[in-house]
Amino acid sequence: MVDLGLSKVPEQYIQPPHERILKLNASSLNELRASDQSICSWVLPSCEPWRHGLPVELLESLKDAANNFFEQAPEKKAAYRKGVSPSPYVKYGTSFVPEKEKALGWKDYVSMVYSSDADALSHWPNECNTLKESMHMVKKIVKTLIEKLGVTLEDSKLDGLVGLKMVNMVYPKKIKMVSMNFYPTCPNPELTVGVGRHSDMGTLTVLLQDGIGGLYVKVEEDMNAGKKGEWIEIPPIPGALILGNGRYKSAEYRVRTTNAQSRVSVPIFTIPNPTEIIGPLPEVVARDGVARYSDMVFGDYMNNFFGNAHEGKKSHDYAQINN
Repeated sequence: MVDLGLSKVPEQYIQPPHERILKLNASSLNELRASDQSICSWVLPSCEPWRHGLPVELLESLKDAANNFFEQAPEKKAAYRKGVSPSPYVKYGTSFVPEKEKALGWKDYVSMVYSSDADALSHWPNECNTLKESMHMVKKIVKTLIEKLGVTLEDSKLDGLVGLKMVNMVYPKKIKMVSMNFYPTCPNPELTVGVGRHSDMGTLTVLLQDGIGGLYVKVEEDMNAGKKGEWIEIPPIPGALILGNGRYKSAEYRVRTTNAQSRVSVPIFTIPNPTEIIGPLPEVVARDGVARYSDMVFGDYMNNFFGNAHEGKKSHDYAQINN
């Protein structure tokens, strides 16, 4: 998509009016404190800053890797499209699940998997080899989070948490996955979205974004608490990583487009082993007196997630119990 040189948005990318994103100025936490204490009271508890201890140079090198790949000649990137890629370990494409989407997202991506550094060196595009370090980055973040909970965990167990063993695919060994997203400048950003409304499926999401901005998170609607289900833009902070986990209710995200400058991001996901059974915590069910979600094999949930277009938290319906 980035290489088409379009002067107007093709019809298949035009979103219905209710899905389009109105550009608002991103608010810093300091501005929230000063301007609206009621907003501050429910936004700030969900945002906990902590020092990740990772070199800024590493984070910048990951963003450089993304830009280097997407700035290549069209024919070099096209060589990694699904169905023609010389390796099952690398896939280049656009949007999320184009065959299922009513309107496409204004995004290109490349996803890469590997079971060892040797795999990455053999199969990945040369521009992407730096991304191997991202898995070491995630391992360090996961370990830090676990230590904050007062829990110790062997490195082998951490490797299992960060690794991913694919279901119904061609990879026989435990592997890891890294993605890079590219959001080209858009001639009509008011008609499009970079990524539509969605909620991540995994345990922990680590997102590295550049300085362009455009990531939005939705605040859960709660009329009793005066929350209207508003969308808030997350301002980019140099050297910062954005983490999403299950401590709070699973967040809903979306990404806007811009006509000013292209944007890159590197999302990394940690998810359960696909053979694991997932379900509500027993103590939560005991507290509420009823289970709202069923126990199921995570691989089934994952296949449903990747088999459908983004539509808010609709992927949760697959596991929900209709009481």
